[in-house]
Amino acid sequence: MNSDVLTESNFENIKLVKRGKVRDVYEVEDKLLIVASDRMSAFDVVMDDPIPDKGKILTAISLFWFGELESVIENHLISSTPSEYPEVCQKYAPQLEGRSMLVKKTEPLAVECIVRGYLS
Repeated sequence: MNSDVLTESNFENIKLVKRGKVRDVYEVEDKLLIVASDRMSAFDVVMDDPIPDKGKILTAISLFWFGELESVIENHLISSTPSEYPEVCQKYAPQLEGRSMLVKKTEPLAVECIVRGYLS
């Protein structure tokens, strides 16, 4: 298996708030750090075999849409560049690169969109 696969993040001195099916959420000062793992989930089940770089792809898709919609609606994104994160995150920068976002704490709007099938 690819040694760069991230199935679970564990950052000392950063409070883990939630470990979801695919993303881990940490509290950093008055912000949240969202880390996308390479875990694979289907039909609310986490599969045994991760997909290399899946977390990086999910983060890139999120960043694309935040960028596309920023003139339409405000979002919670502060940065996706680990060197801009608080000092406590800096020793984890290699693991965070490409798969994390520092965001504002907000009240979530509970909406889920599931896309199945083929995109062309």
